[in-house]
Amino acid sequence: MSAIQRHTELIRAEAQRLGFEFVGFARAERLDEEARRLEQWLHAGAHGRMAYMENHFDLRIDPTKLVPGAKTVICLTFNYFTDKKQEDPEAPKLATYAFGEDYHFVVKDKLKSLLQFMQAEIGEVNGRCFVDSAPVMEREWAQRAGLGWNGRNTLTIHPKRGSFFFLAEIICDLPLLYDAPIRDHCGTCRRCIEACPTEAISPEGYFLDASKCISYLTIELRDEIPPEFKGKMDNWMFGCDVCQDVCPWNRFSERHSERAFEPHPDLLQMSRRDWLELTEDVFGKVFKKSAVKRVKYAGLKRNIGFLDK
Repeated sequence: MSAIQRHTELIRAEAQRLGFEFVGFARAERLDEEARRLEQWLHAGAHGRMAYMENHFDLRIDPTKLVPGAKTVICLTFNYFTDKKQEDPEAPKLATYAFGEDYHFVVKDKLKSLLQFMQAEIGEVNGRCFVDSAPVMEREWAQRAGLGWNGRNTLTIHPKRGSFFFLAEIICDLPLLYDAPIRDHCGTCRRCIEACPTEAISPEGYFLDASKCISYLTIELRDEIPPEFKGKMDNWMFGCDVCQDVCPWNRFSERHSERAFEPHPDLLQMSRRDWLELTEDVFGKVFKKSAVKRVKYAGLKRNIGFLDK
């Protein structure tokens, strides 16, 4: 067995021991075709008020500018699917990924452990860890690394697990065995397009107008939610799972086993009235380590108020 093959298998085994479900490896190189698509998306204004998407364009499309001498993008998935639901069917809804602790910290800690393992077992490895917090085109890298295809809803879909997972990356200067991409398996299915409450997915799919996406409106948008979305929010107060819930590939989702992603005991029991009367103290208790804290108490109250007007 060559050193490259041994290193690849060593990293894959340790990543799975740490809780990552699937691991893929892609050659670190400039993303020329993806750069053109990103430019078109930005020029269409589909990023809404997310001005940061226009920044660091060169870094987004070239991993060697993020990590000098980069040879490999290690791509990983971390499952967050659960069959637990909010008990009150009339309560404002929360995207599944936000039920537990903030994934940025939970997954990033595991990534750092993996990089430290690589440095201890293999030797000097220069690398950086990324979890949805830097200019990395993670879905494009996941596709290149064989972790799925980018579906009509623009999410990465794995043929054995669907899409209820977080993506994470280590960009490093270690050469490894590279995986082959998975072909698109959306076929003629249009369920996500037809189910999107705000028609954020283009008629043929594969293009998301983020400025119409409920996740954008409830999380990224800092201003008031535009009145034209009144009655179209499908009762979502933070994020949205509609395009995942209707995706046939998510019938293969399996419940996660990460304790940190278990919801606060009070969260699922809260009624519609509890949410309408939400206090800052209750918000701080229920979402103590949650990604929901990103919108702060005032932001969540704004969202709930918009649903209830």
